[in-house]
Amino acid sequence: MGRLPARPSFLYFASTMNAQNITIVGATGAVGVELLRVLERRNFPVASLKLLASARSAGKTLEFKGKSYAVAELKADAFKGVDIAFFSAGAARSREFAPAARAAGAIVIDNSSAFRMDPTVPLVVPEVNAADLAWHNGLIANPNCSAAVLVPAVWPIHLAAGVKKIVVSTYQAASGAGAAAMRELEDQVHQYAEGKELTRAVFPHQIAFNLFSHNTKVAENGYNDEENKVIEETRKMFHMPHLAIVPTCIRVPVLRAHSESITLELERPLSPAEARAILAKAPGVKLVDDPVNNHFPMPIEATGDLDVHVGRIRRDLSNPNGLVMFVSGDQLLKGAAWNAVQIAEELAKPARAAQAAE
Repeated sequence: MGRLPARPSFLYFASTMNAQNITIVGATGAVGVELLRVLERRNFPVASLKLLASARSAGKTLEFKGKSYAVAELKADAFKGVDIAFFSAGAARSREFAPAARAAGAIVIDNSSAFRMDPTVPLVVPEVNAADLAWHNGLIANPNCSAAVLVPAVWPIHLAAGVKKIVVSTYQAASGAGAAAMRELEDQVHQYAEGKELTRAVFPHQIAFNLFSHNTKVAENGYNDEENKVIEETRKMFHMPHLAIVPTCIRVPVLRAHSESITLELERPLSPAEARAILAKAPGVKLVDDPVNNHFPMPIEATGDLDVHVGRIRRDLSNPNGLVMFVSGDQLLKGAAWNAVQIAEELAKPARAAQAAE
């Protein structure tokens, strides 16, 4: 599997791709709102747009390209005529309603954990394994946000020098737990500044001015659910079922964009200069590596960017085949909404080829 070419510009997609009938399930959530923004940002050709959410959100309106769209209640009969259904309403809703969407003829791009490890469902980050889209059967899974930020930076290095082991520590923003978690962080900061008691509703611990192990259940192997997702999903996307991965996932008081410290053990030595040259040309990656000015990836700069920022590239002094780097990536974009839209753009490529051959 070779390196993918750089992404075409949004104007190229707008001019060559047939307009699609789009549905967003979970439209009022943090990822649903970002999906709308990314579709507009990419000028994705939308023939019709249907926004779906729970009954309590029905009737709300959201803006897309200057027009207001009413949110309808999610029901099994809501997918007639839909080409692409973006699901971002949690695993339970995906399991319940994805079959109805597929039965209606829609391709489901699912942001939840419901189908990621199903061997019949491709789990895709386009910079890594777009070729797996060839065997989808109307259902494609988006990876966990931590894995989605990790793999665009590691994959080009793997192609060049072979990755034997990944040790990764994550610094995960509140955005990974949704809009309510982001509000909780902001509320706690205000409460602290005003000398008030800090209240908690989303996280089990205070998030403002604190950090803690990712708030998911610890499994029998000693790793929490988030860490096990990083292991299993990276292995699946890399087609390396026995790849050694040691993750530690931590929640930090950052509103948006996850960061990760990554140590790689490689099959052969790769110098930092070689790694920088590779990553500077890699799709989906922005090299931010300026030791002179001590300027490296930061979540505040990665926020809003479609690319994963990569830097702090250096040798692992304990291992001649080791390489260390630091990355930051917008969890709501590359970790969710942008990756989903990127999959939809990739799906259009065979159709364009067929049109060109006619």
